[in-house]
Amino acid sequence: MGFDATVSDTDVLFMNGTVRPQRAHAASEREAVITLPNSQALTTSIRATAQVFADPQSTALLARIQQVAPSEANVLIIGETGTGKELIARHVHALSHCQAGPFIAVNCGAFSESLVESELFGHEKGAFTGAFSAKAGWFEAANGGTLFLDEIGDLPLNIQVKLLRVLQEREVVRLGARRPIPIDVRVIAATNVRLEDAVAAGNFREDLFYRLRVVALSLPALRDRPGDILPLAHYFVHEYQRRLGFNDIRLHAEAEQKLRQHPWPGNIRELENAIHHALLVCKNSLVRSEDLQLASIQLGRRPVEGPSGSLHAPDADAQQQLQQALLALFEENHSALFEQVEETVMRAAYDYCHHNQVQAAKLLGISRNVIRSRLIKIGAISALK
Repeated sequence: MGFDATVSDTDVLFMNGTVRPQRAHAASEREAVITLPNSQALTTSIRATAQVFADPQSTALLARIQQVAPSEANVLIIGETGTGKELIARHVHALSHCQAGPFIAVNCGAFSESLVESELFGHEKGAFTGAFSAKAGWFEAANGGTLFLDEIGDLPLNIQVKLLRVLQEREVVRLGARRPIPIDVRVIAATNVRLEDAVAAGNFREDLFYRLRVVALSLPALRDRPGDILPLAHYFVHEYQRRLGFNDIRLHAEAEQKLRQHPWPGNIRELENAIHHALLVCKNSLVRSEDLQLASIQLGRRPVEGPSGSLHAPDADAQQQLQQALLALFEENHSALFEQVEETVMRAAYDYCHHNQVQAAKLLGISRNVIRSRLIKIGAISALK
């Protein structure tokens, strides 16, 4: 049985369908909080471990989920890293017709190109060197349930073709096999980049994009749903005080104001880490403003309103300098100029993000698979990395 997202003032809703009473701090906040089943084991993960529906944007999203979840349609979830895309996928599964089946979460960016086909579709004994026995893929493992494909934009083009066929035919063919295996799997995909741009650049198949995007769920960044910040903060305060064995801990009014004003580039995961750290250093069971260690990094500044009310980019000077540099290169008539510029952009983003491919890809608005292939091509990283 799926769970009902309508809960009382003092309840927290968990993904396994159980409800646990919360302390009085939540009594004035009417929201449902959903968490990953193994959230305590994910303290070093970049994933969000809790999701709340208090802000008007979140409650609207919750209503849409409840509307579309019972169908068999494929779902595409769009949102930044750390916003809780897997939590939303689990909620869709819990409200769907396949809730009794398994929920399998797969990160498409975690596998090398040589392994991703075997991982998704399985292989037979002897299909390749090292295949000493047959192995079912993730599609077979999710049979009768839901397969969550995170970072779908990182799939290589040749695997995208095979994925499209699986979605169309509802059957998989293991690597090295001839006989197809029927499957009954609902696919929920997620991405933190604009797949439309990847399609336009030729890095993602248009037909697969439309096959996955039967239902699109847009998950706003935490800074765009400010009504969720304090309810999440209170939840994490209670959760970490319980894990650490502390007495009741409160947030000072100035600390709450600081939380509300922060842009949260790391979204929910950043908020959780900030609360965890604050509880470790706070005194007298009170989290003060100075206890909150908040990051200053921002990987993408949005336009701001100018004096006349019009929107302008805060980095207009940098854009002008870039244009002037390009004009100078045009005058010098360099050969293979585009490749040189692309290499410079890739290297600069990779260095700026301290050699983190995921963050560099996010910074440029492309998939990790694209930046990885470019970095290999220009010799910035090894193909084995």
